[in-house]
Amino acid sequence: MEQEIDRFVQAILIACDPSQVALHQQALEYLSHVQQNAHESWRLALKVFVGADPSGQGRKYPPQARFTALRMLDEFFDNRFDRLDDDIFRSLQESILSYIQSEYVYGPAESNASFLRNKFSHTLTLFFLCTYVEQWPSFFSDLFQLIRNGDSSQPKFNRHVSLLLFHLVVEISGEVADQTLKAARTFNPVRHARDGRVRDAVRERDAALINEAVLTIVADAAERMSLLRKSGAESTALDEVVEVADWGVRTFASYAGWIDINLTVTPTTVPLLFSLLADPSLAIRLATSAALLRIVSKGLKEPEDKLQLIKVLSLDQVIDALEAKTRAQQIERGSDEDEGEESYREALGKLLNVLGLELSKLVEECPKPQVVSEAKQLLSQVLPIMLRFMADEYDDTCCTIFPLLQAVLGTYKRNKKVSSGPLDESTRSFLTSLLNVVLKKMRWDKDTDPADMDLDDVAAFELLRKDLRSFMDSVLTIEPDLVTQAIRTLVISTLSSYRSGVPVEWHDAELAVYLIYIFGEISKSGGKGRAAFCLAPAVPKDKRKDVDYSEYPLTPHGEILLALVQSQISSYPHRAVVMQFFETVARYNDFFKIRKDCIMPALEAMVGTRGLHSPDISVRRRTYYLFHRFIREGRNDVSPQLAVSLVEGIRDLLAIQVDLPIPDSQEDDLLTEAIKNPGLFDHQLYIFETVGILVSLLYKAQEQQASILLSVVTPLLDDLSTNLASVKSKEDVIPIVQVHHVIMALGNIAKGFPDYPSPVPEGYLFAPLEVFRQVSHAILVALEAMNVFKCVRDAARYAFARIIATTGSSVTDVIPPLMANLLVHFEPSELVDFMNFIGLLIHRLQPATGVDDGLTHAETKRSYIGLLTNIIGSGVYGGTKIRLRPLLENIQKASFAFFGRAVQVWCRPEQPREDSQQALPGFERFVYERLVPTAFAVLSSPQFNPKDGQMLMVMLEIANFLQVVYSTRKTEAHEFFVSVFLPSQGWPPHTAMEFASKLRDLDNKGFRKYFTESQPS
Repeated sequence: MEQEIDRFVQAILIACDPSQVALHQQALEYLSHVQQNAHESWRLALKVFVGADPSGQGRKYPPQARFTALRMLDEFFDNRFDRLDDDIFRSLQESILSYIQSEYVYGPAESNASFLRNKFSHTLTLFFLCTYVEQWPSFFSDLFQLIRNGDSSQPKFNRHVSLLLFHLVVEISGEVADQTLKAARTFNPVRHARDGRVRDAVRERDAALINEAVLTIVADAAERMSLLRKSGAESTALDEVVEVADWGVRTFASYAGWIDINLTVTPTTVPLLFSLLADPSLAIRLATSAALLRIVSKGLKEPEDKLQLIKVLSLDQVIDALEAKTRAQQIERGSDEDEGEESYREALGKLLNVLGLELSKLVEECPKPQVVSEAKQLLSQVLPIMLRFMADEYDDTCCTIFPLLQAVLGTYKRNKKVSSGPLDESTRSFLTSLLNVVLKKMRWDKDTDPADMDLDDVAAFELLRKDLRSFMDSVLTIEPDLVTQAIRTLVISTLSSYRSGVPVEWHDAELAVYLIYIFGEISKSGGKGRAAFCLAPAVPKDKRKDVDYSEYPLTPHGEILLALVQSQISSYPHRAVVMQFFETVARYNDFFKIRKDCIMPALEAMVGTRGLHSPDISVRRRTYYLFHRFIREGRNDVSPQLAVSLVEGIRDLLAIQVDLPIPDSQEDDLLTEAIKNPGLFDHQLYIFETVGILVSLLYKAQEQQASILLSVVTPLLDDLSTNLASVKSKEDVIPIVQVHHVIMALGNIAKGFPDYPSPVPEGYLFAPLEVFRQVSHAILVALEAMNVFKCVRDAARYAFARIIATTGSSVTDVIPPLMANLLVHFEPSELVDFMNFIGLLIHRLQPATGVDDGLTHAETKRSYIGLLTNIIGSGVYGGTKIRLRPLLENIQKASFAFFGRAVQVWCRPEQPREDSQQALPGFERFVYERLVPTAFAVLSSPQFNPKDGQMLMVMLEIANFLQVVYSTRKTEAHEFFVSVFLPSQGWPPHTAMEFASKLRDLDNKGFRKYFTESQPS
């Protein structure tokens, strides 16, 4: 055995020594083998752990070896649910008791390796679980005998054994009663049953004894703490007693939830706990609050018992006093934050929250009126304390009472549904106070700046605002006027103060603007559109332009928006306030339709140095979009003169600058990364579209419109030409990216114009087509020179899609060379985008007018069908096939050659294939529901003439298509034609059967002959 022990210890020391490279793996393998055979190696592990040094001083083996030995014993005890052999049990019991006596009663309790204390308590807990019920019922009695000190000069209770007892009970409670720990473990019914037996046995045999021992030791420690503090004793002695009291209270808390309440709540325990709840030691206070929380939340069968428990504890009074005390200390500390004391207030908040929730349950669920009445009275005493915790400047403390507040508001909402009467005064007063607290807590911290805060902190505050909003919404449901009046009062007061020159803190200003921003969500009872902002009668849509809405009184939302604009709060010298202003005016564009005098102040703020021309790039990024949104939604209220002025005011923002990102690794392609991460340009695209919108408003002055548009695009075209000449190779990243950006910008300018109408109404005023033709040809030149670059092809597709949407068939002459250049260096990843682009062309160019337009249109369609047919045949479609389905519905009715090939590839029954092509699930439904009916619809069309040569070709394609459907789907197709489709078309049963038989039996040539001859001439 000694040799084996030496080998075991040596292996552990090697495994812990990183310098022992040669033997490290061998040592690990040996230890793993020993642990897997714990049913045999437990004796070795026990000897290593308890073995005493021959000199009688300390332990024989090093701490690392003894720690590993405990892990071996854990392996032996854990998951052991059968009875231990009596000899093994006695050997273990005697060794462990002897070790406790020598190390804890008379020794230093592993003072040189404190981590072994925690590990030993866990191992002893596992041994306890295996043996307590049947083999070691005197476990606690044996342990208690070791706690008392025989020496009268020493404290009554041995400190080391007391702490061991506390750790043991905490571990045992966790194993048999902690639902969180149990949920984290894989469920084992045998373990579950064993733990239940242990729990019941402890309750029956030793619960009272354990509770008495724990509380006696805690009371003794409390008395000694008081004496030591009075005497001014050394801190070490006091710290040791504080540790005992702290762990004693934690132990009490661990079992308070699963033993008899009559043991834990007595005339002795309650005063003791309340005295510890106000102890100078933070650790003891936190432990005591957790213990009281366990007691209050303990489940009791009878509601009367729960109510009596709450009344006996009188926690509301205790917490009320402690809240006031800690709040006064908080104020006294000022800016000197004390995280420990704040955690104590947080603990008190949690305790109050649980107390309130228990009372709320009694109010909601108890059927006994007397209990409900008393619970309501007690709850009403809790609510003011709850609001004080909610108003705490520390958000963690504030949030502790949210569950209680949610429950209280839920009760009020349910009462509101069953009662139409007015609120009682106490409820109304509480809700008013609640709103005041909610509005204060919605403010940012005055001493922080959101722009400089960590993103996680910003997200946490926004989540807090969201929770506070939910409480405001609940109050709105209960009493809407309270909310709207509270918001209106705060907003008007803040904005009036600012307008009058009274100093307003930035977080107060931001809150006022934020409340206006969310008012539309809060005031759900208001109307939509203009009706949300003024009390005007309903006006037909076509006559609204003639109505002067400024004559009508404003709604509360309209009032605060008017106050917002008139206050000039947009000039407030803080980024958060200004940005919230921009967000708000962009959100409520309908307000500016009824108060058009407010448009200019809003635009001046946006265009100036506070917005689009701000030196802060983050402000510019967001304002580009908000300005675009404001103009886009309010374009009908922007006069031509204002449009020209705005274009001139933002012309300097149209200069494009390339921002090259720093690649994450050397393998990253700089060009690809620059396109993926374009920096400010991605936001700048909104400005180009906005310019397009503004220029489009000059449609009545076409010469001026064309002139201004040309003045906008000319610098871009020059920039395009210059950078085009600078590109010599793919290494010229900056000019390549510049070309890409310029093309995208030109496309977005076109996007700002209205779509080309189809059909064109009489007297329609077109966009400056000649300018767009010039732009189109410039982009085409760039594409021809740089079609090797995917980013340029992508930009060209993007730009032309928008130019064609604006100009219609006016630029059709560039389409054939455009398509040719897009396909020269075509990549599979461009497939879907290209097909969407071609589909857009087909849609936009219908109906074609003129011979040239018609030829271009037809060429586009033929290219499209040819491309799709080639894709199907080559298998290139790969992973994009699911995304192609919407495109198929846009293909011309006569394209049955394509559909025949599609059916062969996508409609075959599922089976393994050597190539990569796979069936497209659900495509057969498309064939049966759309394509087959379309084929017969073409044939029955009045315009269909089978004697026409082109029509005959169409008929033969349809015949081929139908036969492909039949040969691919076989029996399923037969049943479809005979039983479903042909009867639905009025075919007699024998005719339908004959048709299906011909489809099945004739070869392609024979069926085509039969099919053409069967059609009426």
